[in-house]
Amino acid sequence: MTKLTDLPAWKKLQQHYLDTKDIHMRELFAQDPERYESFSLKFHDILFDYSKNRITQETMDLLLQLAEQADVTGCRERMFSGYPINNTEHRAVMHTALRNKSGEPTYADGERIDEEISTELDRVKLLAEKIRTRQWLGHSNQPITDVVNIGIGGSHLGPLMVTEALHPYSIHDLHIHYVSNIDENHINNTLETLNPDTTLFIIASKSFTTQDTLVNAMTAKDWLMHKLESEENLHKHLVAVTSNVKMAVEFGVAEENIFKMWDWVGGRYSLWSAIGLSIVISIGAEHFDALLEGAHDVDEHFKTAPLAENIPVIMALIGIWYNNFYNSESIAILPYDQNMHRFPAYLQQADMESNGKGCDRSGADVDYSTGPILFGEIGIASQHAFYQLLHQGTKLVPADMLAPISNFNCIATHHRALMSNIFAQTEALMTGKTEQEVKAELQQQGLPDDEIEALLPFKIFPGNRPTNTFLFYTLNPKTLGSLIALYEHKIFVQGIVWNLNSFDQWGVELGKVLAKNILDEINIADPVSNHDSSTNALINYYLSLKPIKDPN
Repeated sequence: MTKLTDLPAWKKLQQHYLDTKDIHMRELFAQDPERYESFSLKFHDILFDYSKNRITQETMDLLLQLAEQADVTGCRERMFSGYPINNTEHRAVMHTALRNKSGEPTYADGERIDEEISTELDRVKLLAEKIRTRQWLGHSNQPITDVVNIGIGGSHLGPLMVTEALHPYSIHDLHIHYVSNIDENHINNTLETLNPDTTLFIIASKSFTTQDTLVNAMTAKDWLMHKLESEENLHKHLVAVTSNVKMAVEFGVAEENIFKMWDWVGGRYSLWSAIGLSIVISIGAEHFDALLEGAHDVDEHFKTAPLAENIPVIMALIGIWYNNFYNSESIAILPYDQNMHRFPAYLQQADMESNGKGCDRSGADVDYSTGPILFGEIGIASQHAFYQLLHQGTKLVPADMLAPISNFNCIATHHRALMSNIFAQTEALMTGKTEQEVKAELQQQGLPDDEIEALLPFKIFPGNRPTNTFLFYTLNPKTLGSLIALYEHKIFVQGIVWNLNSFDQWGVELGKVLAKNILDEINIADPVSNHDSSTNALINYYLSLKPIKDPN
């Protein structure tokens, strides 16, 4: 396989960058009044405007050539066909099968999987409906009022993000809680207002060996046992989502309360599976199906749309343009919908765990930049926080801005003010404010010349800061499913171009192994000397000040 930096399109893009890097977007819009029509796409109710980027048609043509030369279409076909593209773990990557609404048979590693998926989803919906209709009773014959999802990573961030985003569609007197942090404050703060008689725990762990999840699960079990008196009643308050049925049963979960996970579903792509049990409990089966349908529609778009009209492909290529040619190291995700406040955190894992890799699929070190640093927050709050850096800082930070045209409960005074901000910010980031404009503005205010000269450099905005804008009619389940899937496939395309395995995550393993070993040392409580001098000193300092108590 030809090395990425040796591809003809890559070499042409390097020269093209040198030829165009000093062009301001003001000039591009002045030269082409139809620029928006050329650089925007629609998918159902989602409008994707990418015209406010440092691109020309030649840029896009070369980036599309790069996608073709990197075999994006062939790799896409291999993923959807169930080929084991996760080469380090010898697994297929079939999260798209979880939301396949086509009715066509689906295979992974040569085995049909769609019937098993359907069966498991039916079980999830049945349990959720019993809880939502108050038919599922705790040990004291009271209905469940609170559900606590205990997980970490993809078993936490995906369900949490969706539940928060679709809050208007939830049953508001059925409370969904999420616990992920092994710090006891997280679970203790959650449990302090709950009643064991009316609380159900979901232990979400693919392997059922993750320390963070199991420590929290044991605390939850002990909390229940103080009230339940007998383990025979645990089945009314404990369910699990895992691929390790044996360990879940040994923990105390009744086998009929265990929902299946598969090897071909990565944790950060698992909200569409039984890991989404808490979502189904919150919003109901009908809305969950709409979430799946929205994602499936994007899957079909990604599979069939020409690359030049393919939104995830365009998203990915623009990101590569900044990451690899402008040497931009980060990207901001800025939703202008309060219910999407966990969307940036969800995408952090999806993107940085997928493409935060330093070796290619063959194991060779890469000599080009791969996955960007992703950060973000609600747009309105961010305007009064880190937008200063976006506007006048020394770093180029491309940004994605997402906003609903109408809210679930749309109050005109609120929503018009909200939308005026997103339109103003994308325009301001693009146009900036020149020295001449600032000077004229200050002169109009009647300031003396010496004060104008003193203020001038501080009020100049360079502009030329790129943004993508996503507008959608409202944040309903189907649209949210589509937005998530757009980003999933963007990440996939970038991984293909960078020749990465986007579906393993060996980088999280080393810390886990070392933490287990150090925990054993802390439990023994003898001074340590087998680490580096800093780690030895930190552990020994902790041991000298922290009394060690037997947790039992």
